[in-house]
Amino acid sequence: MTGKDMIKHIKLSALMMLLLSAFTVSGQKVEFSASARDVVAVGDQFRLVFSVNAQASGFTAPVLKDFAILAGPSQSSSTSMQIINNQVTRSIDYSFTYILQASSEGTFTIGPASVNVDGKVYKSNPVTVKVVKGNAPQPRQGSQGSQGSQQPSGEIGSKDLFVRASANKSNPYQGEQIIVTYKIYTRVPVAEYSITKAPGLSGFWTQDLLKDSKNLNQYRETVDGSEYVVAEIKKDAMFAQKSGKLVIEPLDMDVIAQIQRKAGRKPTNDPFFDNFFNDSFFGNTLQNVKKTISSNQLTINVKPLPENGKPLGFSGAVGNFTITASTDRTDLKANDAMSLKFTVTGKGNVKLIEKPDLVFPTDFEVYDPRVTDNISTTASGVSGSRTFEYLIIPRNPGSFKIKPASFSFFDINAGVYKTLKSQEFTVNVGRGDGSEGTFTAGGDNKEDFKLIGSDIRFIKTGKINLKPVNSYIYGSVMFWMLIALPVILFIVFLLVWKNELKKRGNQALMRNRKATGIARKRLKLAQKFLKQGSQEAFWSEVSNALWGYMSDKFNIPRSTLSMNSVNEALSGKNVDEELIKQFISILNNCEYARFAPGNKSQAMDELYNQAIEVITRTEQELR
Repeated sequence: MTGKDMIKHIKLSALMMLLLSAFTVSGQKVEFSASARDVVAVGDQFRLVFSVNAQASGFTAPVLKDFAILAGPSQSSSTSMQIINNQVTRSIDYSFTYILQASSEGTFTIGPASVNVDGKVYKSNPVTVKVVKGNAPQPRQGSQGSQGSQQPSGEIGSKDLFVRASANKSNPYQGEQIIVTYKIYTRVPVAEYSITKAPGLSGFWTQDLLKDSKNLNQYRETVDGSEYVVAEIKKDAMFAQKSGKLVIEPLDMDVIAQIQRKAGRKPTNDPFFDNFFNDSFFGNTLQNVKKTISSNQLTINVKPLPENGKPLGFSGAVGNFTITASTDRTDLKANDAMSLKFTVTGKGNVKLIEKPDLVFPTDFEVYDPRVTDNISTTASGVSGSRTFEYLIIPRNPGSFKIKPASFSFFDINAGVYKTLKSQEFTVNVGRGDGSEGTFTAGGDNKEDFKLIGSDIRFIKTGKINLKPVNSYIYGSVMFWMLIALPVILFIVFLLVWKNELKKRGNQALMRNRKATGIARKRLKLAQKFLKQGSQEAFWSEVSNALWGYMSDKFNIPRSTLSMNSVNEALSGKNVDEELIKQFISILNNCEYARFAPGNKSQAMDELYNQAIEVITRTEQELR
């Protein structure tokens, strides 16, 4: 090969590498399906596989009462990639597999399973299995590969193409994060690959670290004196859920490689040019060859967490963490809402952290926390934060303390348990609008009077009211009316007070009566933030006013409130349909404005007026 030809060859090779490395990930419709053999014999073992072509969670299996469960469900995932016109399509498949055994003859139907994908529940198809006596017909082999596109793989040696699995730690603690990487090593061009069998991960909770990656990490590496192109095709963060010797089964994959058929040209004996790049200028033709390869098996010796020094409140957090706690306010009035956020930040099994054991005063009404995850998955592992946000409503005035919350975790770096404590909060709750509790009026100012010149009686002038002699109020009608009046007033007071106590015992009624007042108070505070230009505080108060009004008016817990429940509650009270649409529209606009980026000051004044109007009209409709 001449120097000019060599330069041309290098340019073409570099162009191919550039095209292979630039690809996009295409979206796909979520499909969840179940499959099993149609006919089995009594005593046969067979596989029941539920497959979904997206990252799924919350797998719920059907009832398998007609078959004996020998194993499962075992979870696995697979990744496939296809290169067409230099565009790479990459997909991820998850499967849940059972090993079942037929025990009696008959035709049985296995109901659908369900999974959660991006917050939406999908159900699989039902599967019908016929169990016969004697030998069942064997499943037919697929016809794939019988055509000319599937070529024998004998022309590719085991040293030309292989896959290896490696773990950054082989002796971790239970719950400690380890990184398992699968690399494909090749000295021949790879046109397509697909993972046909994901590694068995029994005993591990896993997180795919490459699911959001658009480019495979490729580089060169020398193994036993030979240079390979290496690509990281799969990388998982794994957290062992039990101690002992855990085995990660091999990964199986099919690879379509391209080998050159030489046409009248002698090889250069340079594997960099002869085996890896394609050069049509020298009469070479490419042949697709399918080869099945498997990774090595990994054995992880998981150490149990030490019992010595384990805190009483330890819930399994392993890694390195910090905690913060904050409230949006500590001075408020009775029946006003406040929020408390407890955040755990660090590196480790963040998604497995449970809510803290916070102790609140008995006068506080506390809703279940809203959990927010801010998880980052990089090549170095899983890190981020988990936030628990509590909605709190003090019902009575006074000064209250929210005691510090404890969070315990096992520090991998130090090898010891650590316990962190949040700060203590003092909450000062003032009286509300006067409708709650009892009030005690203060006494009047008193002045002492002194009779001056008591020995001199001044002459009275003006009209004098004269009374008959021996005429007394005692025994008169007025006397008996005055005697009976306190008794009558006391009885009336008792009846009114008893009725008031009965109403106050009805929490739903009290919340209903206070709903409008509380909502208007929050809108008044929102107006204050509007004038100050505090956008975030303004949207928060308007949102709390609208949602709080619906919660108190219809006795619906805040945690279950939604657009649908608002629609149903208002429709149930025969509220005008147009008013319902306006109420829901304002809720949607408010929620959008709270979280949408950009300057929303122009819409603040308009939405504030709309909120006042819709609450006023709703109150009139409900009377």
